[in-house]
Amino acid sequence: MRLMVSVLVGLALTSSSALAAGAPAAAPVAAPAAAASEEGFVPIFNGRDLTGWDGNPKFWSVKDGAIHGETTKENPTKGNTFCLWRASLVGDFELRLSYRMTGGNSGVQYRSRDLGNWVVGGYQAEIANDGGRDGYIYDEKGKRGRMCLVGEKVVWGKDGKKQVTGSVGDLEKIKASYKKSDWNEYRIVVVGNHIQHFINSVQIIDFTDEDEANRALSGILALQIHAGAPMVTEFKNIRLKTLGPDPAPAAPKPDAAKAAAPK
Repeated sequence: MRLMVSVLVGLALTSSSALAAGAPAAAPVAAPAAAASEEGFVPIFNGRDLTGWDGNPKFWSVKDGAIHGETTKENPTKGNTFCLWRASLVGDFELRLSYRMTGGNSGVQYRSRDLGNWVVGGYQAEIANDGGRDGYIYDEKGKRGRMCLVGEKVVWGKDGKKQVTGSVGDLEKIKASYKKSDWNEYRIVVVGNHIQHFINSVQIIDFTDEDEANRALSGILALQIHAGAPMVTEFKNIRLKTLGPDPAPAAPKPDAAKAAAPK
């Protein structure tokens, strides 16, 4: 079922005088002005509870208007665990959200496989509270590892090999745009086999996936808590815009999967 359109307040970007002749080298690629419009975006988190979302209640809750994922020394997770968006799958889309984290490691999964027990595999937009790492693409539960690092423009070929074809901006300037241990704005744009990540309106990666044997064109959307050190990860203002034909609705979660989840 196609998500209903919700019209939100449009935003405007101002032009920069830094583009004048003789100005210093340009900053990393920023989102185009047209991308600031909120037309067509639908909120998929209501800010009050986890309606539409499904995560292990030992680790996921809602606090202060944000989806709150937390592990502690007394309450660790034995493996990576996820909070899944159950209302629909995602195919071609644009996702916007605000995020903040402390400690550990997190991420945003999309076009991913539901492996049961609150575990997924597939494309992950990295969150590490580090301007040199946030925004790269990782193949969660897959074979391709870190597919496109911060600042890279990559084509993953039909032969299964990574080809770095260019850069999306100066790495040090990209790092400087990140707000450590504070709220940052993620923007993920996925159309066909082309993926772009932006943080705080700065382009982080540009990735084209020609590996038909391993790529995915639709799947689950989810948020990650990584196993390991105690951590807190938070997400709010989550909005989704469908850019192509909707994939099939997500299958209902089997009761057995939750019953069999690690205690």
